[in-house]
Amino acid sequence: MKRRKVKEKIGLHPVMVYLILSLIVIILSGVLSWFNVQATYNQVSSITGEYSVTTEAITSLLSLSGLKYIFTNTVSNFANFTVLSHIIIILLGIGVMEKSGFLKTLITLLTKKAKKTTVTFFLVLICLLTSIIGDLSYLIFIPLSALLFLYGKRNPRLGIITSFAALTCGSALSIFMTSVDSSLISITNLNASIVIGAYSVSSWAFLLIMAVAIITLAFLITSITENFVAKRIEKYEFPEESVEDELVLTKNKMRGLLLAGIVGFLYLIVFIYNIIPGLPFSGNLLDNSQTLYIDKLFSYESFFSNGFVFIVAVFFILLGLSYGIGAKTIKNNKDFVEGLSHSLNGMGKILVMIFAAATFISIVKQTNIGNVVVVALANVLKNVSFTGLPLILLLYVVSIIATIFLPNAVSRWTIIASTIIPAVMNAGLSPEFAQVVFRFGESVSLGLTPIFAYFIVYLAYMEKYNQSNKNIKFFKAIKMQLPYTIVSFLVFLGLIIIWYVTGLPLGINSSIAL
Repeated sequence: MKRRKVKEKIGLHPVMVYLILSLIVIILSGVLSWFNVQATYNQVSSITGEYSVTTEAITSLLSLSGLKYIFTNTVSNFANFTVLSHIIIILLGIGVMEKSGFLKTLITLLTKKAKKTTVTFFLVLICLLTSIIGDLSYLIFIPLSALLFLYGKRNPRLGIITSFAALTCGSALSIFMTSVDSSLISITNLNASIVIGAYSVSSWAFLLIMAVAIITLAFLITSITENFVAKRIEKYEFPEESVEDELVLTKNKMRGLLLAGIVGFLYLIVFIYNIIPGLPFSGNLLDNSQTLYIDKLFSYESFFSNGFVFIVAVFFILLGLSYGIGAKTIKNNKDFVEGLSHSLNGMGKILVMIFAAATFISIVKQTNIGNVVVVALANVLKNVSFTGLPLILLLYVVSIIATIFLPNAVSRWTIIASTIIPAVMNAGLSPEFAQVVFRFGESVSLGLTPIFAYFIVYLAYMEKYNQSNKNIKFFKAIKMQLPYTIVSFLVFLGLIIIWYVTGLPLGINSSIAL
C-alpha cells in the first residue's frame, strides 16, 4: 500500500498576520466612524493650568481620504520607522564584535564555569535595569541575549524570550529617573496642582518600591525561564563546527581582549566626561538649556539623545575592531567591512517583517482607535464611586488594558491623569502612588501588544533563529510571554496591596498617603 504524504501545516507568517490585522483595523475604523464613535475627557492646559474639554474621535481609513493616506504615507512611514534605522546601526556594531570573535571569546569565558541559572539571572537583572536608556535596550539586548545563549550552548530563542520578557516587564521600573519618568512627573504635577497648588513630585519618589519590584522580578523571571519555558521550547541543533569542549585562551585572544578592554575603557571615559556638567570642557553632549539633569540628557535638543544610538554602535565597533586587531582575526579593511555587514546577512525577511509592522502601527495610530479606547477607560474611572484600594486596583486594571491599545506611556498618562489624579487625591492618596500603579500596569501587558513598535524585534529574532520549515507562530510568540505576564501581574498586585496596607514610603520624600 502506498503511504499518503501528510502535508505539514506551515501556518501564517507574522507578516501575513500583520497584514490581516491592518485590514481588520481599516474595516473597524470605517464601522466605528460611521457610528460616530468618540470620547471626551478633561485635559489640563500647561499654559493656563485650567481644564479644557478634548474630544477623541475615530478617523476612518475605509474611505477615499483614508485610502489616499495609506497609499501616500506607507513608504514614508516605513522609512521613518525608528526601529528600522536604529536596528541597522546597532547591528553594524554587533556584527563587528561577532565576526571578530570578541563576543564568542568573552561570552564563553564568562559563562564557561557559570551555572545556567546564574547567567539567566544576571541577564534578566541587567535587562530590568536598562529602562534608563529607553527603547534602545530592545535593540541591544535581544540580539546580544541570543548570542549569549548560543555561545553558552543553549537555545538562543530562550535568550530572546527571556530578554524580551525582562525588558517589557521592567519597562516602567527604574531606580533612576528616566526621560519618560520626567515627562510623566510633569503631567502628574500639572494635574495635582489643580487640587493642591504648585504640587511637586520628587525625582527619587519611587526609589524603594521600584527597587523591591526589580529584585523580586529578577528572581521570578529567572525561575520561570529555567523551570517552565526552557522545558517547553523546541530543541536547538548546534552546528558541529561550533561545538567546543572548552575555550582555549591563546595569546592572540588574550591580546585581543586586553586591547579591546583598553580601547573600550578610554572611549567610556571620554563619553562619561562629556555627560558630566560643570567640569572644564565637559557636558558637551548635554542640552544645558534644561533644568533637570535627566532632561539635559534626553531632551530633543540634546546631542546625547539624538546621537545615542550611534554612540553605542561606535562603542561596539571599537570593541570588535580592537579585539580583531589584537587577536589577528581582522587583518585588513576587507575583514573590517565584512564584519560591519555580518549581522545584516539574511536581513531580507526581517526587513519585510518590519515593513508589515510599521504599516500596521501607522494605520492604528491614524485611526485614533487607541486614544478613543483609553479615553473610554479613563471615563470608567471617572464614573465609578470607588475610593481607596478599590480605586487603585481599578486604575491598575485600566492601565493594563489601556497599554495594549496605546503603548506610549506619555500619551496614556496625559489622558488618564486628568481623571485619576484628582480622584486619588480627594480619597487621601498621593499622586505618586497613582503614577506607580499606572506604571506597574504598563509593565504587565506591554509585551503582549503587537502595536508596541519593538514587538517586531522580538518576532524578527525568533525568526532568525528558527530552524524548522514552519513559520514562527505570531500568537505562539505572544503565548510564550504569558507566564511572565501572569507572574508580573501578581507581583505588582502584591506590592500595591502591601504598600497600601503598611503605608511604607514609596521612595524619598513620598508615601502612598497625601
